[in-house]
Amino acid sequence: MVLLMFISFPELRAQTTESKLNQVELMKQLLGNWETNFSDSNSMILDFTAFGNAMIGNAKSVTKDTIIHVITEFWGYDDKNDKIIVAELFNNTPVMEIDVLWFSSKSTIEGVLLKDRSNPENAALKYNIEIISPDSFLMITIRNNTDRSVLTWTRTKE
Repeated sequence: MVLLMFISFPELRAQTTESKLNQVELMKQLLGNWETNFSDSNSMILDFTAFGNAMIGNAKSVTKDTIIHVITEFWGYDDKNDKIIVAELFNNTPVMEIDVLWFSSKSTIEGVLLKDRSNPENAALKYNIEIISPDSFLMITIRNNTDRSVLTWTRTKE
C-alpha cells in the first residue's frame, strides 16, 4: 500500500529527494575582478577568468603599489565527489595548497584543505564564503575553530 502511494503521487517522491546544487554554474558567480583591503595601504586584487567549465584565479597582494606576492588558483569540478577542487600556487614558495570547496546553498561556499575533506567539522582551516550580492562577498577564514578573520570583497571594473 505504501509503495503504491509512493508510485501514484510523484509529489511524495519529490519531497524525499534533495535538490542537488549545480556546483559548476554557481562557481561562475565569482568570475570577474575583485578587491579587498587589509588596511589603508594593503590590498589584494583577484581576477577570475573562465577556462571551459573551470576557472583560473590570479591574485596579488599590494602594498602602496608594490606587489608583495602573487597567487595563481585553478578551480575545477570533481564530479565523483560533487566538490570544487582548488589548487593554489604561490610565487614565494614551492608549496602548493589544495582546497576542497562546495556550495551548501546558492550563496554559501564552504571549504577545507584537501587533507581535512573527510572530517571538515574538525578541520584546522575552514573557509566560508557568503555571496552578499553580485558585486560583494565575504570570505570568513576560521583557524582551529577559534581564530576568525573576515574579508569583504568588492567587484571592480578591472
